[in-house]
Amino acid sequence: MLLSVTSCRKRVARITLARPPVNALNLDIVRAVVTAVKRAADDRGARVVVLSSSIAKRFSAGLDLDILLGTSGEDIRQLLQELYIGLYDAQYNLGKPSIAAVGGAARGGGVTMAVSCDVILAGESATFGHPEIDVGVLPAIHFAHLPRFIGRHRAFELLFSGRAFGAREAFDLGIINKVVPDAELDSEAMKLAAQFAGKSETVVRMGRAAFMRQIDLDYRRSIANAVKDFCNVAVTDAAQEGLRAFLEKRRPNW
Repeated sequence: MLLSVTSCRKRVARITLARPPVNALNLDIVRAVVTAVKRAADDRGARVVVLSSSIAKRFSAGLDLDILLGTSGEDIRQLLQELYIGLYDAQYNLGKPSIAAVGGAARGGGVTMAVSCDVILAGESATFGHPEIDVGVLPAIHFAHLPRFIGRHRAFELLFSGRAFGAREAFDLGIINKVVPDAELDSEAMKLAAQFAGKSETVVRMGRAAFMRQIDLDYRRSIANAVKDFCNVAVTDAAQEGLRAFLEKRRPNW
């Protein structure tokens, strides 16, 4: 099982990542998430969508690096187009609020999943990071949005150091909305969802559409460029060496 989609309960649709051991993202799970978001958009009984993980201490480790090693640029492009553009378009047209409930580690593409949502809640032990640079690829989509969130200089440090950072730092930087006790993450997400669900469905749908138009700021074109940037780097000898080194648990020979 790649993910579970809970039937609408209390006007909340639940999408839960479920690919042990770390919710590594391949084309199948990304497509499943995109499909689930689109179905939630069409579900008149759902007023809010909550994205979370069923795996303790893991939200998502990001892209499944096995599929990048020795893969053609076109195969990588297909995956990135679904994760970057397909997910963005599905969220853009969702018509209702979405909440990411991040428990545990979110890395790379896992952060992409979280920031595609309108609101991000994180458990106090959650961690975030953009470690792509350490394996010779680029956190390309995060070039498009992270400087807008936290400013150019702080974004550069996170993206080019690859270091992990905790939920409290993510909150202080303005990346996430709220840090909550781990045991209360789900209940806090449902509490916030209930607040959103209690508003006028029509006003929220029309207001969110207006909000998305105002914040787009040519972002759609930026993520299309991010697909190209990632693919161009991923097929280089340097990237392939970095990926092999990571999988073989050794230092890359750059």
